[in-house]
Amino acid sequence: MSAASREEFAAQARSERPDLAALCLLLAAEADPELDERGRDRAQIELDRLAGMLPYGRRSGRAWASAVTELLGGRLGFHGTPADYDRLSSSLLHEVLRRRRGLPILLSVVWMEVARRAGAPVYGLGLPGHFVVGFGDPEEGVVTDPFAGGASPGAGTAEPAAGDRTPARTLDVVLRVLNNVRAWAATRPEQSAAALWALDLSLLLPSHPASLRYERARLLVERGSFTQGAVELDAYAGVVDAVDPAAAARIRGEASSARALLN
Repeated sequence: MSAASREEFAAQARSERPDLAALCLLLAAEADPELDERGRDRAQIELDRLAGMLPYGRRSGRAWASAVTELLGGRLGFHGTPADYDRLSSSLLHEVLRRRRGLPILLSVVWMEVARRAGAPVYGLGLPGHFVVGFGDPEEGVVTDPFAGGASPGAGTAEPAAGDRTPARTLDVVLRVLNNVRAWAATRPEQSAAALWALDLSLLLPSHPASLRYERARLLVERGSFTQGAVELDAYAGVVDAVDPAAAARIRGEASSARALLN
């Protein structure tokens, strides 16, 4: 992603109403250098096209869920498989639109963006270890599982309890997608560049765990950027010092060890 695209990502994340599809596509551009502005526009147009295939008119949450599931999960065959967890493309919105396969959260983004464009009352639900989509009033409990082609949660996916029905915020969805990229890269040392850009974008979000700064500094050291990693470790230690001096001292020791690797 170019510096301009990262600026666009940061601006979109800080806007009053962040655009979920736009953020997911800017995120995908980090992994796919060929995904330029025209490619991102094509993906947005495809979401519009899919929304246009839904019947027009006001309906209940349950009817909306049925209509979207019939289109995306039924006629078009969007769903996930266990093998999708091994693919970075399963976290890239334009690839999920092309392959009609992906991780639960990216399939849910497709469900939400298509339904939203058609006027449906739709929201995402981030459950532990899974992501699903709700329609209508959250209290009604109309929930679909896009990974299962839009079926109701079950067969290993717990039905969300009443307390779990708080709709996921757009930036929380984006951070969760980035966390998935980091988790994918963590088991593949040769993909540390993907972990680094996922961290960089996470740190551009207006709200993120402070520990990501520490994780990024350590990753820089692992990638051989000893000086830069040491500088960032020292900076993070300065933040931690106010609440945990012992941890700050340990982190400064890591910075010293990183500098020693230059000798």
